[in-house]
Amino acid sequence: MADGYLEKRYEEVFGAGAKKTVVKHNSLDTLLEKNRSYRGYQKDYVVKREMLERIVAVNTKIPTGKNQQVLRFKLVTKDTGAEKVLENIKLGGMLPELHLPYQGTEPEAFIIVCTSAPETKIIDIDLGISMQSMLLKATEMGLNGIIICAFNKAKITEAFNLPYEPLAIVAIGKGAEKIKLVSIDESESRAYYRDENGVHYVPKVKAEQIIIQ
Repeated sequence: MADGYLEKRYEEVFGAGAKKTVVKHNSLDTLLEKNRSYRGYQKDYVVKREMLERIVAVNTKIPTGKNQQVLRFKLVTKDTGAEKVLENIKLGGMLPELHLPYQGTEPEAFIIVCTSAPETKIIDIDLGISMQSMLLKATEMGLNGIIICAFNKAKITEAFNLPYEPLAIVAIGKGAEKIKLVSIDESESRAYYRDENGVHYVPKVKAEQIIIQ
């Protein structure tokens, strides 16, 4: 192809001096590595409802068992009851001595995931697919999150007058923590931990040791 052909065609289409827009795409491996469970968030970053809507929208593209599509989502922001969620959840169960999240780093946006049909094994699988997909979307958007299963179901249902049973809660925000993966042998502890500088470490068993020979 002649030298400068693409540049000339670009100017013909968009005009002389037009700036080229470079779109950066995150690979799946990159998104998966960035998608960690954050328990502390930046208070100066406000997650808006439309951001949560974009995240929940992935559920119109993912598979569900028997194509039932029974999951429903309650969006909660700082202005629409985040404090009610915070009162009824627990984070960092394996590090109780730290009383996470630290004061001033609490999440302030949530997606309450409900089921409109009686819970079954298939619906639980759908739940996992849904939450992982939503967190990957949040990561793509430059946000972070965490899946919360330790919550007071009755009080959350009452606080938000939910018509369906809540199964889990996904917190969304801009993470304020440093998290690192640690490669371990199968025989080592999987418990996550933090060092004296507050860095959060997540052990992961080596790939070759999770494959059955």
